[in-house]
Amino acid sequence: MLSVQSGRVDHEALAEVARTLLRSAPADFVADRTARQRALRRDDRELAAAVGALRKPAPAAWVVDLLVHDETHGSALEDAVALGPSLRAAQEHADPHEIATLRKQRTQVVEALAAAGADLAEQAGHVVTSAVLDQVRATIEAGMADPHAGAAIRSGLLVRPLEGVGFDPVDLDDTLAVPDAVPDAWSGSDAPPIPIEDARRSRKGSRASRPAPAREPEPAPQREPKTDPAAERRAARAAEAEARTASREADAALDRAEGELEAAEDRRAELERALADATAEVERLERGRDEAEAASDRARDAFIAARKRRRT
Repeated sequence: MLSVQSGRVDHEALAEVARTLLRSAPADFVADRTARQRALRRDDRELAAAVGALRKPAPAAWVVDLLVHDETHGSALEDAVALGPSLRAAQEHADPHEIATLRKQRTQVVEALAAAGADLAEQAGHVVTSAVLDQVRATIEAGMADPHAGAAIRSGLLVRPLEGVGFDPVDLDDTLAVPDAVPDAWSGSDAPPIPIEDARRSRKGSRASRPAPAREPEPAPQREPKTDPAAERRAARAAEAEARTASREADAALDRAEGELEAAEDRRAELERALADATAEVERLERGRDEAEAASDRARDAFIAARKRRRT
């Protein structure tokens, strides 16, 4: 039976239930959540209440959760996330060849996982749109860029897609169904993540523990123009999405340029072989011409000699 510890919901128990519910088809999520909540209510009312508060995942987050739990594609997703440290190391060492190779590998892996996610969604009775698949790709790329985001993806508890710009930290607010259940380490990472909520508390505590600076006389307060936090967040998300799109387009342009360069080199090699063959053919024809010319000279000399003999 799922338990409660010290009057609080057991986060691991809640995560176990959440991982199952988050894989429900979008059309079935609410009914499945209600059924599970009712089943738990008699034995564990606190856990039942926590289950009832679980949010329905966004379509892209649902697809990623399906990938995490799939026997075949789960390991491929792990491998994709594991590419992150290699990309960061190549970026730090400014190795253009390695960067290009890893970017090409990243693009191939992300595309394969997005296609696999679309297949899993269709098997579950829900066809996803191209916009959702774009969010799936962005989420996987964010997990490759930020080890904290990678741990969030691997938890199988995503409720909204992720967005990242370069290797900057990814915004993980309201990302997980059960934040306290996120693994606090990621094997193979050079920067092991800590639980998201603990990190927030640590940052708040650090700010609270700083000694207050000496206060100087302050000028009369001036009324600041009102700001719209929601609009600012939307603008920031739009800027991040635009930068992510530009980064993806630049990577795609690099891949195309490399492909065109390889094709041009292949054509040049073919032309060089054709030129060598043509040169050999010209030399053969020239030899044939020289032999024919010599034979013609010999025949003409023989004709002249024969005519002289006839006259004498």
